[in-house]
Amino acid sequence: MKDVKKIVLTGGPCAGKTTALVRIMDYFSSRGFKVFTIPEVPTIFLQAGMDYLTKNQDWFYEGEKDTLKTQLAFEDYFMAMAQTIDKPVVIVCDRGALDISTYLPKEMWEKITSLCNVTNQQLLDRYDAVLHLVSAADGAEQYYNTTTNEVRTEGLDKARQLDRKIVKAWAGHPHLRVINNHDNFDTKINRVLKEISSVLGIPQAITEERKYIVKVTGGTIPNPVQSEIWQTYLVSEPGTEVRLRRREWEKGKFINIHTTKRRVNGNEEIETERQVSNALAESLLAQSDPYRHTIHKKRTSFIYEGQYFELDQYLDRLDGLVILETKGITEGEEVKLPANIQIVKDITGNKEYYNYNLSLK
Repeated sequence: MKDVKKIVLTGGPCAGKTTALVRIMDYFSSRGFKVFTIPEVPTIFLQAGMDYLTKNQDWFYEGEKDTLKTQLAFEDYFMAMAQTIDKPVVIVCDRGALDISTYLPKEMWEKITSLCNVTNQQLLDRYDAVLHLVSAADGAEQYYNTTTNEVRTEGLDKARQLDRKIVKAWAGHPHLRVINNHDNFDTKINRVLKEISSVLGIPQAITEERKYIVKVTGGTIPNPVQSEIWQTYLVSEPGTEVRLRRREWEKGKFINIHTTKRRVNGNEEIETERQVSNALAESLLAQSDPYRHTIHKKRTSFIYEGQYFELDQYLDRLDGLVILETKGITEGEEVKLPANIQIVKDITGNKEYYNYNLSLK
């Protein structure tokens, strides 16, 4: 079967998905790809007369069930068409199946997925990547409006809450990328194009995310997504970095990602990721680099003022080291942090703190 990449473009209200889809079509079509875009199914239903705010529970239930069935059918139809095309194909979904779950009580969602003969894990596995565009309601309030989509009625607080619920719904995906807000909207769109290019195996310029040693004082991280990570480096050829990352995102639920990074010239690299089963992950561990320890850490991911962060608290022999990494914050852009996170040292570009080097015995 032909290798077709299927990508979800999601996010809270007024995140810029509509503009991003237009740019994606133009950018990748001009680079030899056939691009299919699957429209947002709830919007189609709303325009056809569905009322997701109805108090008629039978109608609401039937509408949500049919929304999921239609989403899955659309994706399957376009996957079948993609197999007939003699050029590389990328399918971009304006929202994916798990977005639907964020609007439903857990019990109703479980009943609907059961009737559709799918599980949450199967829905996650349908997509090669999930790109979450942060709502303008979080960090770019001056650009938030309710006029660009006739079905958008959320206030700022509700929009922020919905945005974070969507991130949590997709937290189990191995290639979830959260795309920040920026003063320049083109910067946000360019990050989308960069992430899709990475999924498609197009060489990318090597960039450094800002990284800090931090101290976390009293208080709580806002709306965190937490996981535990074991990262093992495997024996590889010179100039190539190979690792196996096992991430436990819910009790007993693991995502195993085998990653290979290879430089193609001085300032570009190709990074390939593949998800592997628990059994294969155990087998790959036999190839671990004998000169390196496994990195063990607890990760807290969160959005603050429209910016996305990953806070890693290292365990075992590196216990006490806490590193905060930005995601998609451009050079010269101000980093906005909660009051209970204090920067101790800027280690951006400091190779001593690369995980690959921290793992050395």
